[in-house]
Amino acid sequence: MRMAQPSLFASLRWTVSELTRYLRQLLESDLMLQDVWVQGEISNLSRPSSGHLYFTLKDAGAALRCVIWRTEAHRLRMNLQDGLAVEVHGKVSLYEAGGQYQLYADQIRPVGEGALFQEFLRLKDLLEAEGLFAPERKRPIPSLPHRIGIVTSPSGAALRDMLQTLSRRMPLVEVILAPAPVQGAEAPAALIAALADLNRLAQPDVILLARGGGSIEDLWAFNDENLVRAVAASEAPVITGVGHETDFTLVDFAADLRAPTPTAAAELATPISRADLWAGLASLKSRLGTAMQTAVAARQRQIETLSARLGFVSPERRILSYRQQLDEMERRAVHATSQRLKLEQERLRGLERRLFTLNPLAVLARGYAVVQHTDGRLIRRVAQARPGETLRVRVSDGSFGVEVKPSTEE
Repeated sequence: MRMAQPSLFASLRWTVSELTRYLRQLLESDLMLQDVWVQGEISNLSRPSSGHLYFTLKDAGAALRCVIWRTEAHRLRMNLQDGLAVEVHGKVSLYEAGGQYQLYADQIRPVGEGALFQEFLRLKDLLEAEGLFAPERKRPIPSLPHRIGIVTSPSGAALRDMLQTLSRRMPLVEVILAPAPVQGAEAPAALIAALADLNRLAQPDVILLARGGGSIEDLWAFNDENLVRAVAASEAPVITGVGHETDFTLVDFAADLRAPTPTAAAELATPISRADLWAGLASLKSRLGTAMQTAVAARQRQIETLSARLGFVSPERRILSYRQQLDEMERRAVHATSQRLKLEQERLRGLERRLFTLNPLAVLARGYAVVQHTDGRLIRRVAQARPGETLRVRVSDGSFGVEVKPSTEE
């Protein structure tokens, strides 16, 4: 009997944790397993209070445990439920505590959405190459539209939201609805016809093309090539509000303006709301009042200036000026007359003094006398007096008569 020989190489000894961690590292080091899409049917869906999602993805031959963390779960666009056929994207790793490999998912889409998305990209590239999405084709949205056209389902919540928004922001605007289905095989043709009817019959200032959110299949009508061309060819500018904020369709690229939701589309269609108009009117009123006050003040200053100029050249002003000149001339005349009078008085006093000096009476007062004939002729020489003639002698205080006697002088 032969005895077993011991192996030259001892087997590796692992703890469970070490082996599990090694297997996890092997899975995470495989790049192909870190970016995979896995197709299957959802089962055992669990929604704990933590916000994470747990479910099993299975097909006829196998099952795969899946986890979606809370931050990723909030961004899901579809409502998960058991039995739903989906495609799940994520990375494969191993849950060490349970020793179970699982898919850590970050995206989920219905089966077939991948093909639709590829078709979406193909059409987008085609239409973009034709220039249908060029920014220079975009037309401005009127700030004060009088008539707004709406293309949407008459029974959807999107219509109600848009009408409420338009009524609140611009209650006097005229709204015309062109109803059309927004989902299904017949939707693209109906939407195209509604756009054409609005442009031809209503001639609105702007058109809203909108519907609520949904899956890519629900929104696929708005990726129809003919509808995209109809939006680009619309006579009135088009605002799209299709789906939610994260949803993009081809009509969004062809439209003149894209809104994240139908409600936002209604807001963008009325850039100036009723409140804005009231505020604008209040501002204009204030500016008008200020302008009027400024204008009135300027006119008052102008009138005052003209009045002053008119007063300066008016007859009354000239009369007052002449009167002032007359008063000044009168004052000067009075002053000149007074001065002249004083000079004349001084001259008269001088003449008086001279006259007094030359006055015969003054001579007479010194003892002299004036002898005259009775007819007033002066006697200047003795020969002028005849003896026996009566003469008149005038002295300082009067006159008297004398008789001429013969002279006794030899």
